[in-house]
Amino acid sequence: MLINISNHPSTKWSDAQKKEALSMYDLICDIPFPDIDPLLTEVEITDLVQLHVQQVIQRKPKAVHVMGEMNFTYKCVSILKNYGIKCVASTTSRNVSMIDNQKITIFEFVQFREY
Repeated sequence: MLINISNHPSTKWSDAQKKEALSMYDLICDIPFPDIDPLLTEVEITDLVQLHVQQVIQRKPKAVHVMGEMNFTYKCVSILKNYGIKCVASTTSRNVSMIDNQKITIFEFVQFREY
């Protein structure tokens, strides 16, 4: 199982990203990324991380996809790795075009990369 902790539920991933995740991990389970108030203290961030880490540990995944606010992500990945749980990020190529003076950016999934 791959646990997805991000602001992008796996139901909205591209077919390529879903296919890659399923081929590597058999199943995808979403845990929504928390809304991180920029005024939170380090202690409050750590408390949020601990809640998420406990949810992950209970599910015994093959890996965890963590993408989001950097302090939360760093702490979450660090703790999960200390438990021996593989953590990955998704990489994308960024395709930018201009249409009528409007910048259009499309992110295309490339691969999962281990932290």
